[in-house]
Amino acid sequence: MIMIPAKGEKLDITSTSENIRLVERLVEDVCDVFNVNEDNYGNILIAVTEAVNNAMYHGNQGNPEKHIRIGFESGEKNIKFSVSDEGKGFDYNSLPDPTDPVNIDKPNGRGVFLMKNLADKVEFNNNGQEVLLTFNLN
Repeated sequence: MIMIPAKGEKLDITSTSENIRLVERLVEDVCDVFNVNEDNYGNILIAVTEAVNNAMYHGNQGNPEKHIRIGFESGEKNIKFSVSDEGKGFDYNSLPDPTDPVNIDKPNGRGVFLMKNLADKVEFNNNGQEVLLTFNLN
């Protein structure tokens, strides 16, 4: 069963870790429809789930009553995912470098770094409340 949202619609989930399975299924279904190869599938899965985890735990502060919306659109040569939360946003231009030796042993702080290294393009909107991840299909 494919659960890809229709054009303009978004998957709406609450900020609970159990809902990560729904996001994983969405990514799997999208990648199946667009015949995404295994390497790209892994990159997309990690980047999108990182964006959702950030929305859950940083944006929505783990509040299970707050929602996250995940959208998808396809272009001729790429697919894009959007992830938005109900948080206050953040300054995405001044994040600490997770590869700096001072930060290597910290348990978090790698999500945006991973997204930027796995997606072909990462954009932040609404003061960081929304992230757009673009993946080229070629």
